[in-house]
Amino acid sequence: MAEVAALVRMSGIGKRYGGVHACREIDFSLGAGEVHALLGENGAGKSTLMKILSGDVTDYDGRIELDGQPVTFAGPTDAQARGIAMIHQELDLVPGLSVADNIFLGRELRTRRRTVDRRRMEREARALLEPSGVHLDPRRPVGELRVGEQQLVTIAKAISLDARVLIMDEPTSALTTTEVERLFVVIRELRRGGVGIVYISHRMEEIAQVADRATVLRNGQFVASFDPRKLTTAEVVEAMVGRPVQTMFTTPDAATGDELLRVENLAIKPRRPRPGRRDPDGISLSVRAGEIVGLAGLLGAGRTELLETLYGVAPGGVRSGRIVLQGKEIQPRGPRHALSNGIGFVPEDRRASGLVLFHSILANTVVSSLPAYGRLGVIARRLERAASVRMADRLRLKFGRLQDDVGTLSGGNQQKVVFGRMLLTEPRLLLLDEPTRGVDIGAKAEIYRLLGELAGQGIGVLLASSELPELVGVCDRVVVLRDGRDVASFSTADSGEGDLLAAAMGESAVFEEVGGSQ
Repeated sequence: MAEVAALVRMSGIGKRYGGVHACREIDFSLGAGEVHALLGENGAGKSTLMKILSGDVTDYDGRIELDGQPVTFAGPTDAQARGIAMIHQELDLVPGLSVADNIFLGRELRTRRRTVDRRRMEREARALLEPSGVHLDPRRPVGELRVGEQQLVTIAKAISLDARVLIMDEPTSALTTTEVERLFVVIRELRRGGVGIVYISHRMEEIAQVADRATVLRNGQFVASFDPRKLTTAEVVEAMVGRPVQTMFTTPDAATGDELLRVENLAIKPRRPRPGRRDPDGISLSVRAGEIVGLAGLLGAGRTELLETLYGVAPGGVRSGRIVLQGKEIQPRGPRHALSNGIGFVPEDRRASGLVLFHSILANTVVSSLPAYGRLGVIARRLERAASVRMADRLRLKFGRLQDDVGTLSGGNQQKVVFGRMLLTEPRLLLLDEPTRGVDIGAKAEIYRLLGELAGQGIGVLLASSELPELVGVCDRVVVLRDGRDVASFSTADSGEGDLLAAAMGESAVFEEVGGSQ
């Protein structure tokens, strides 16, 4: 296919970590006003290649040209000064600082007296967030925001740099359908301004919508470049994983058993008022043994808060209502209590809430089930290792040694470790919050297959997801939340994505959205 005049050209890029080739002789280019999608499984080399371009990695082989001139970067600040900015998949925000402070961190706006001009920073922060349709108080600490809201702050921060090259690594992984559409509006505006965008995503339906060109990497090497609008999803996936992937959603129909979980009119005590987010306030639902029940809703609808409440980690706790597990009313008192009752939880933010990044893969895998691998306080290392190897094989984990820090794994493989740790506890009820966030399409298919197996074993699953195709394809039923309440319940055999979105937004909101886009 014809190549546009290159704003950026990378030639023969190579990078090794020990004996592992993260990148090997990769060529990549980007034109002004072009959206170039970069695809591949977790660990294919996408993030490493872009860390080299953005100055995060400075020790590499090969050559980078910007506007036809060779360049090297001493670090991310140097790359930003040349007009290259990156939105990382794992958000690089400071939780204790405000939204405005994070957006302008290291580039604080000053008054004539050289003091920090907070009013101007807050005003400009609002203006930067406005195109994405999110209304956040720029004075709020970022640590109080949900992952999806933090994602939008990170995007606003990158846009504030006036970059000529913008690298987006999984920018929609924590966003709902509505927020994704708003982001695409922002991307179209940036393209019209001549900004070149590298777009990394595992969501195949987005690539054809937003990208002019796509490049596939596999095992650290270039595989192919193509027009994403001219290939089917199956062809793209086969190029990514090197083998045909059959149907994504292959969960078998499992016979459901007795009621496992019942939530009646549940409301929680908020720790503090949080504009734009609603805590559960009158939610009722049920999950039967062997049933996969989805939770749909827009950002801030209360999905995560509900799951955290059931696991006993919600800040405020239960205000009113009942939680009944296998016919017995329970009062959530924390993770240990939940695990002892057969409840497992895979959180939304694996790095902050699911892993100890500087501990080993083995330690992270077995930490929730340690009593099973020892007697009288003595840990049986042989049993720990055997359990970790078994789970790594089951989830097809890609790693070097079990003793390696879990932080060295790709995002998708880190998610598999969190998943595996919960499965080792042998839960009866599994709570999943965005379980495939940042996971490649091959690994998604494996997770969906695993969910089908678990349902077949009689395990109940309550799955919150922003991906409507995932909810419709995997779940038996979907409960829709809006403003902290359950507003609808659908059987996926009789309903589709449009039904879920209409219920999540309200019928009138959907018509307004459609009318406003014409």
